[in-house]
Amino acid sequence: MKTRNNMSRKKLLTSALLILPAAVLIGVYYVYPMLMTIYYAFTDLTLTGSAATQTNFVGLKNFKSILTDPKFPEILKNTLVFLVFSGIIGQQCFGFAIAKLMKKRKAGIRKFTGFMVVLGWITPEIIAAYMFSAFFNDKGTLNMFVKLLGFKKVSWIFEYPMLSIVLANIWKGSAYSMLMFQAALDGIPDDVIESAKIDGASKFNILKSIELPMIKGTTSTTFIMVTLGTLGTFGMIYAFTGGGPGVKTTTLSVYMYKQAFSAFQVGYGMAIALLLLAIGAFLSFVYLRLIKANQD
Repeated sequence: MKTRNNMSRKKLLTSALLILPAAVLIGVYYVYPMLMTIYYAFTDLTLTGSAATQTNFVGLKNFKSILTDPKFPEILKNTLVFLVFSGIIGQQCFGFAIAKLMKKRKAGIRKFTGFMVVLGWITPEIIAAYMFSAFFNDKGTLNMFVKLLGFKKVSWIFEYPMLSIVLANIWKGSAYSMLMFQAALDGIPDDVIESAKIDGASKFNILKSIELPMIKGTTSTTFIMVTLGTLGTFGMIYAFTGGGPGVKTTTLSVYMYKQAFSAFQVGYGMAIALLLLAIGAFLSFVYLRLIKANQD
């Protein structure tokens, strides 16, 4: 009996030692910063002035200031528009469309297409932002084609700033969705599809009744990951438009940075970060509830 207890303790100790490095990293780089963010959100911490050395607890003052800020409704709308059209609809649909088109294609075509799409994913945000800035510029590539077609050039970044960053982010982030959907679609047994075809099912019915239900888990996971990733998008927007013109492309992540590190109001910026975290947590909760409801 003692021998068994000793072996169990040794196994437990070995498991704890193996987990310890990961637990320390999670604690240092995730749990601690998150707790400090929550704490600073309720303070008047700044990077300059007296509040930089003597921080005071201000309760819900920062959150009241955010909600009463006249720019906040437009910034929140920008965040939701960017999230829905760039992430939830754009990246998901574009990624699925590419994955669907590449199914059963020759290996060479799949590799080339995959490489071209993944190339956007691995391109640093700052480089992608400058690429699209040149593309949408008044004298850029897009206007060059517009002029060749006989139309008047458009100032895309100033007249359609949100559309510009939405398209740029779809190009940048669709590879993740494509890879996830491609793996899921490739995992569907061929005999299931062939049986449906023999029974006279159309391509649309196969997609609706077989393929989409069978990759439901992958779809849900991708939705959550893309949503959280899109909510936190900062570099692409800030380098591309700086949140302008005005606040037309300012999302909560950009607004947080400007308040915390440009206006030096760290406590106020952390309150915005906490609000952004709450939105992400709420959407994740909704997704998980929908997944559970569909599984029951």
